[in-house]
Amino acid sequence: MSTPRRRRRQSAAVYRRRRLVVLLLAIAVIGGIVWLAVAQPWQGLFGGDAEPAAETTAPTSAPTTEPEEPVATADPTETPDPEPSASATPAACDPGVLEVVGIADQGEYAADQQPSFSIQLTNTGSVDCVLNVGTSTQSFVVTSGDDTWWQSTDCQTEPSDMEVTLTAGQSVTSAEPVVWDRTRSTVDSCDSDSRPAAPAGGASYHLQVAIAGVEAAETTQFLLY
Repeated sequence: MSTPRRRRRQSAAVYRRRRLVVLLLAIAVIGGIVWLAVAQPWQGLFGGDAEPAAETTAPTSAPTTEPEEPVATADPTETPDPEPSASATPAACDPGVLEVVGIADQGEYAADQQPSFSIQLTNTGSVDCVLNVGTSTQSFVVTSGDDTWWQSTDCQTEPSDMEVTLTAGQSVTSAEPVVWDRTRSTVDSCDSDSRPAAPAGGASYHLQVAIAGVEAAETTQFLLY
């Protein structure tokens, strides 16, 4: 009967080498597992999760605005009312709105005084108007009863025209008064030094004036001494 052979006990060095090999294998296995988890080499082959598609926004419709009110257009058949021009010249004065008054500078005249006469003109209308107020349109007449003693137009020299604008309600007076020399006038005696003198001593006379064809409504009375 044979006796069993006793197994030889391995040396400590052998055990160390075996443990080292086992440790290296474990590290290799773990490293492979980690690489597979990170690299995921199967994604390209089996249609793994693809990159998420970029978000797209559905096109929105253009913003809407409130409908505009239609612009009113002028009717071509209508004629606009012309606006009054500030620079337009007023129309000629209507004689019916003109008030004329004869003015004597005094009511009584001493023997050494000569009467001076003027015309006052008023536009009684409601609008401005134009009138020729030159000496060519002025007339002064002195009467005593039915006798005409003197007329400014008998011996007038160089008559002139002067158009002015009379504003509504405006009154104007002739700038240069006309002087009567207290003698009788005629167109033939303008240069005569022997014209008859008007009677004095308190004699009454009346002044009648006119301008631009418009006569004063009343005469102006005065006395000569």
